[in-house]
Amino acid sequence: MNRRALLLPRWAKAVGVVVVVLVLVFTGLRLLNRLDGVFGTETHDRSGPTLLKSVRDLSRYDAASGNFQVVVDLEKDTKYLPDAVRGTRTLYIGAGTVDAYVDLGKVDPGDVKVNGDRTKATLKLPHAQLGKPALDTDRSYAVSKQRGLLDRLGDLFSDNPNDERAVRKLAARHIGEAAHDSDLTGRAERNTTDMLRGLLRSLGFKEVRVSYAG
Repeated sequence: MNRRALLLPRWAKAVGVVVVVLVLVFTGLRLLNRLDGVFGTETHDRSGPTLLKSVRDLSRYDAASGNFQVVVDLEKDTKYLPDAVRGTRTLYIGAGTVDAYVDLGKVDPGDVKVNGDRTKATLKLPHAQLGKPALDTDRSYAVSKQRGLLDRLGDLFSDNPNDERAVRKLAARHIGEAAHDSDLTGRAERNTTDMLRGLLRSLGFKEVRVSYAG
């Protein structure tokens, strides 16, 4: 045996083995490619539907928000006592927002229909709902307060003088009523429809129909 071969480093031998393995791998791949040309291959797309999951992942979609302002005039009287002695009257400006949303988490599998070639989608969604009114304390304030003598004395011994919780609660209720009388839910449904059409068309759907029920 050649003495120089005996002195060949181990790493050189390892490199030689790797080279031999790579040659065999590439040779095998070329052979497989030739066999594909002989026997032919077919590709089948067996992917499951993703439309419903995409819709459900959105869950609650806040589609519109309304800003409201209300003037609250709250007066509390006591029987048989004049207002100067016992009674309160507060004039309060309440500002807040109400969100309108569509709960996409309630969409059932039967509410989503897709044609065979996945170009047309029909969705039936629940009607838009109104969220709870959120009073903005930075934009809400008391314009005037009138308090009887006994009420002013009571504030001296109270941990929370001039408590405005009642007037704030009333302002939030009036804001909620104003949102109900507005077209906020209708706007939310239109915005949701536009959003879903854009989303599904980006997934390859050419025709998207959205309706609301329930």
